[in-house]
Amino acid sequence: MASRRGCLLNFLLLLTESPLPAPLPGTPQLTAAAGFLSCWPPLQGHSRHPPGALVTHLFRRCVWPCHVPQLCGPWQSLPGSPLPFLLLEADVDKGNTSPPTMKLDIQCEQLSDARWTELLPLIQQYEVVRLDDCGLTEVRCKDIGSALRANPSLTELSLRTNELGDSGVHLVLQGLQSPTCKIQKLNLQNCCLTEAGCRVLPGVLRSLSTLRELNLSDNPLGDAGLQLLCEGLLDPQCHLEKLQLEYCNLTAAACEPLAAVLRATRDLKELMVSNNDLGEAGIRELCRGLADSACQLEALKLENCGLTPANCKDLCGIVASQASLNELDLGSNPLGDAGIAELCPGLLSPGSQLKTLWLWECDITTSGCRDLCRILQAKETLKELSLAGNSLGDESARLLCDSLLQPGCQLESLWVKSCSLTAACCHHFGSMLTQNKRLLELQLSNNQLGDSGVQALCQALCQPGATLRVLWLGDCDVTDGACGGLASLLLTNRSLRELDLSNNGLGDPGVLQLLGSLEQPGCALEQLVLYDIYWTEVVEERLRALEGSKPGLRIIF
Repeated sequence: MASRRGCLLNFLLLLTESPLPAPLPGTPQLTAAAGFLSCWPPLQGHSRHPPGALVTHLFRRCVWPCHVPQLCGPWQSLPGSPLPFLLLEADVDKGNTSPPTMKLDIQCEQLSDARWTELLPLIQQYEVVRLDDCGLTEVRCKDIGSALRANPSLTELSLRTNELGDSGVHLVLQGLQSPTCKIQKLNLQNCCLTEAGCRVLPGVLRSLSTLRELNLSDNPLGDAGLQLLCEGLLDPQCHLEKLQLEYCNLTAAACEPLAAVLRATRDLKELMVSNNDLGEAGIRELCRGLADSACQLEALKLENCGLTPANCKDLCGIVASQASLNELDLGSNPLGDAGIAELCPGLLSPGSQLKTLWLWECDITTSGCRDLCRILQAKETLKELSLAGNSLGDESARLLCDSLLQPGCQLESLWVKSCSLTAACCHHFGSMLTQNKRLLELQLSNNQLGDSGVQALCQALCQPGATLRVLWLGDCDVTDGACGGLASLLLTNRSLRELDLSNNGLGDPGVLQLLGSLEQPGCALEQLVLYDIYWTEVVEERLRALEGSKPGLRIIF
C-alpha cells in the first residue's frame, strides 16, 4: 500500500482558511497554495522567529480559528518567481465604483540585484507594498526609503521577517516622513528592532498622523523600548487604532506606560500584548488604565501573559464597564475554575457585549464550565467560545449542550478540541444539533469519540433541518467503520460545507465510501480534509479525478 504523503502546507492551510471569493469574470483565480503562502505569517521566515514563537503561533491556530481571506482578482506573475505575484485587486462590491487597488505582494523570495532593480519603480507607485521574508537587510533600506519618499499613494507597508535591524528600520521610517505620506498600516514584525531603534518612534508617530495600525511583534523591544513607543502614542498627533506587541520581551514594568496610553488616547481599539511575561502585577496595572480609559477598546489579547485567578477579578470590572469590548483572549493562562468564577459576574452584567471569548488551555474543569454555561444562556451577544485544551469531560459537554438549547444562547462557534471527551458525549451533541439552528461550527478534534460517537453525530445531522456548516473530527479515533454513516451524512445533509477527518485510521474502504457520496451531484460539501490518511494509488487517482470534475469541492490531503 502506498503511503499518502500528507503535505504540511495543506494541513496548515486548513487551519487558517476561509472560502475563496468568486473570481472576477474573465480572470483566473489564484491557486490555494499561492493565496496561502501570500497570506499566512507563521510560514514566512520561521527559522528567524524567536524561540517558541512559531510553535505557539501554530498551536493557536489549532485551538482557535484565525481566518485569513484568500486573494482573488486579475493578476500577473512577476518575472523570476513562481510564487510571489503582483496583485491588482478589484473591489468585489458591485456598488463600489472606486478604482482598483494596486498591490505589490512578494513573499519568501531572496531578491537578486536585478530583481531588486526591477521592483524599485513599483515600490514608488503602489498603494500596498508587502515584501515579507525577502532577505532584506539594512543595505536595501536606503533604496526603500528613497522609493517611499517618492510614493504619495502608499497606504500599507509590510516588511515582516526581514533582518533590517535598528539602522535599517530607521531608514525606512525616514522614507515615510514625507509630507505627502498617507500610510495607514505599517508592519515591522520580526525585523530585529531593539530598544535602541525605538528612540526614533516618538518623532515618527508624531509625524504620521494617518497611521492607524502598527505591528511590532517579535522584536526584542524590552520595557525601555516600550516606554519610548508610548511617548509617541501619547502625542496628540498620533491616532493609532491597532497596536500589536506580541513576543516583545515585555514585563510588568511595561504596563505602567501602556496604562498611561490607555488613559490618554481616544483612538485605540485593539491592543495585542500576548506572549509577554506581564504577570499578575502587570495585568492589574493594565486594568487600572482601562478602568479610567478614554478609548473605546474593542479587542484585548492577553494570551500567555502570566494571568492568575486574581486578575480575573480585575478583568471582571473591565468587561462589565467596557461596552465596546467585543473580543477577549485569555488563552494559555492558568485561570482555573476560581478565575472563571471571578470573571463571570462581569460577563453577565448588562454592560458586557462580548462576542468572542477565548479560554483555551486555562485549566478549566466541569465546575468552571458550569459557570460559563450561565453566560451562554444569558448573553445573546456571545457568538464564539473556545474552551479547547481544558479537561472538561463528558459531563461538561452535557452542560454545554443543555445551554445551547436555551433560547438566550446565540452561540455560532464552539471549540472543544482536546477536552477529554468520549463517545458518551456524542448523543448530547447529537440531540442538541437536531434542535439548535444557530450553531454553525463545532470543533471536536483530538477527543476519543470513536466510530460509535461519530455515527451518533451523523445520525443527528442527517435529520431534516440541521444547520451546522463546519464540523471538525480530526484525530478522533475514527476508522472505516464510521464511513458508512459519514457517507450518508454527505448525501443527506444540505447545510454542511466543511468536514475535517484528518489523522484518523481510515483506509481505502472508508475513503471509497466517502468518494461515492462526494461524486453525487446532490452532495453540498465544499471542503473535505483528509490530512495524514493512507490509501493506494487507485484511490488517489479517483480523488484527483473528483477534484477535476467537481470544481466546487476542495479536498485537502
